[in-house]
Amino acid sequence: MNTNYIELIEILKDTYPDATCSLHFTNPFELVVAVMLSAQCTDERVNNTTPSLFKEYNTPEAFSNIDLSILEEFIHPCGFYKNKAKNIKACAQKVMSDFNGVVPKNMEDLLTLPGVGRKSANVILLEAFGIANGVAVDTHCKRISNRIGLSTQIDPSKIEEDLIRIFPKEYLKDVNHLFIWHGRNTCTARSPKCHFCTINKFCKTWNNS
Repeated sequence: MNTNYIELIEILKDTYPDATCSLHFTNPFELVVAVMLSAQCTDERVNNTTPSLFKEYNTPEAFSNIDLSILEEFIHPCGFYKNKAKNIKACAQKVMSDFNGVVPKNMEDLLTLPGVGRKSANVILLEAFGIANGVAVDTHCKRISNRIGLSTQIDPSKIEEDLIRIFPKEYLKDVNHLFIWHGRNTCTARSPKCHFCTINKFCKTWNNS
């Protein structure tokens, strides 16, 4: 373990003291729905869409019985609404039939839910249950990991494996939040603010430029 990487996380914690999950929810299944809606969609748009939806439907039972056309109308602004509606309803039915209406608290069971991949499962475990056993490798995390040199991999699952090897378990929660915030605010896909980056001394891309 390179202790410099602990310093990296501590610096990011100072840089983004308010770094938390951006999605709004009040129970685990609301989070499941919000995470599904966030695919190819901004968290801001999801948060603008879910209040009216969750006012009417906010439990696995309610979503398992919802008419797909009604759900599609609610979530239309989030894009890919037909496929997302199908997955949300199927997921709710699976939670009801296989897990007694309770969102499971482990990776293996979460991955059996329609529309839930490893990245989504990591988010659900962390934000709904406070369990950080992995890293949700989204586009921000992937970009930062590659640019800094934490991983040379392209596949998110392999990047996650590299990050788990690098960071002690107690830091995984911070990695999940901080890499997203850093990717949105500083290490952007286009025109990254490298001169102002608080961790540029760790960055192989910056130091090799």
